[in-house]
Amino acid sequence: MIKKIIILGATGSIGKETLDVVRQYKDKFEIAAISAHTNQDKLLRISNEFNIKILGLSGMNSDNPRIRYSGNNSIRNLIENTNADIVVNGIAGSEGLMPSVISLKSGKDLALANKETIVMAGKLIMELAKSLQKKIIPVDSEHSAIFHLLENRNLNTLKEIIITASGGPFRQTPLKDFSNIKLKDALKHPTWEMGKKITIDSATMANKGLEVIEAHGLFSLSEDKIKVLIHPESRVHSLIRTIDNSMFAQISNPDMRVPIGNALFYPNLMESSFGELNLAEKTLTFFEADYERYPLLKYAYDTIKHGKAYPIAYNASNEISVDYFLNNRIKFTDISEIVSNILDKDWSMEPGSIEDIIETDQKVRKLTKSFIDKTIRK
Repeated sequence: MIKKIIILGATGSIGKETLDVVRQYKDKFEIAAISAHTNQDKLLRISNEFNIKILGLSGMNSDNPRIRYSGNNSIRNLIENTNADIVVNGIAGSEGLMPSVISLKSGKDLALANKETIVMAGKLIMELAKSLQKKIIPVDSEHSAIFHLLENRNLNTLKEIIITASGGPFRQTPLKDFSNIKLKDALKHPTWEMGKKITIDSATMANKGLEVIEAHGLFSLSEDKIKVLIHPESRVHSLIRTIDNSMFAQISNPDMRVPIGNALFYPNLMESSFGELNLAEKTLTFFEADYERYPLLKYAYDTIKHGKAYPIAYNASNEISVDYFLNNRIKFTDISEIVSNILDKDWSMEPGSIEDIIETDQKVRKLTKSFIDKTIRK
């Protein structure tokens, strides 16, 4: 049986890797629809290659007759009016939240690469999926690893999970030099090729912080059962430790096609053609994460302890700060200082709905912009 797929963010890094999986397994999958933000030309090229009839462009209005949905509500209309089995949500940032909600409500499983969905609305999203009997299959390499390591395991035997991190480009940079870090240097990730925002998040370890919060939401684990280790080689994607102190790891080449493929093939395992890892003469090293070097990682743990709207504040203030940094309006070290300042506010309100979450998100963004414009030199 051929599985029908919708790919949201088809022109981005997750979309690119998903298309590569489909190329390798054309007899298993059919792409029913794709969306992009503004890259219309690339969207049309993808459509031509895979003969996709339903196209959406969310960031602009289009008069091209081949773009069925564009502008406001284009993603909603595309998802709701397309017959598909699973949606790959590769949209970056908080813009990916509502498409996740719409995908589940329209009766489709969700292959989730948009970590902000769980960071912002973990409890509500997991309850929604359960009530609709729809699956959320994580696509992040770390959470995909945990998902498969925990599958069919008695969770009473779990002691902790360990998420790995490359440490980014500044793992060995002296702390005294952090104030001189330039944008071009922060965009040079040592292992993965990703979009600009997530690359900066990897340099600050905010990305790992978001993954810690996401793991808390996906797997219902308290913060003391979620650990982070620096692993520069990026071959061990996550580990679990059981109550007998044994450790189990998922190890593979740093290739996003593996977790994407396993999400698409689920509940089966993909017979991969994406490069077998030979561990002979390979080195696997691990280090503790240094909170002085990576304060945003510590703040992520704090948001889990505080709960309520604190994870929303963490995500939104970080997104705004990274955007300012990408536009050369603040320094690299300003990012963590700004997020810290915003988290010092009172976010103890409990969002009761997706609408509450979006309202809080917008409030944080406005507050963050105001704080930066008033206190940080442009």
